[in-house]
Amino acid sequence: MADTDPIGLPVGTRNERADVVSFDRRELDSILNLYGRMVALGEWRDYAIDFTRERAVFSIFRRAAEVPIYRIEKDPRLARRQGAYTVVSQTGLILKRGHELARVLAVLEKPLRAVN
Repeated sequence: MADTDPIGLPVGTRNERADVVSFDRRELDSILNLYGRMVALGEWRDYAIDFTRERAVFSIFRRAAEVPIYRIEKDPRLARRQGAYTVVSQTGLILKRGHELARVLAVLEKPLRAVN
């Protein structure tokens, strides 16, 4: 049996997964927690996740056939400057950028309304 690396690929083969930026479990839990709450409120309906060499993107849709209304991006190249996390609107406007995912996601939280 050939030696394998930690994810099960044969040693010596090019590991494509190492070349891809992704969300870790803690980050994905935070994003999916927010997503679940917004689905329960009827605001969001679908999502997509893309992993590329430069960034990981969680796209949020109001309907599956539309363009995403928000994109949550992780770009490690910006970690020391503006912060690795960004929330981008449908028009391309950066709503929030920062070093902490929780603070960046706060821009998408619905404010509580008083019920009379």
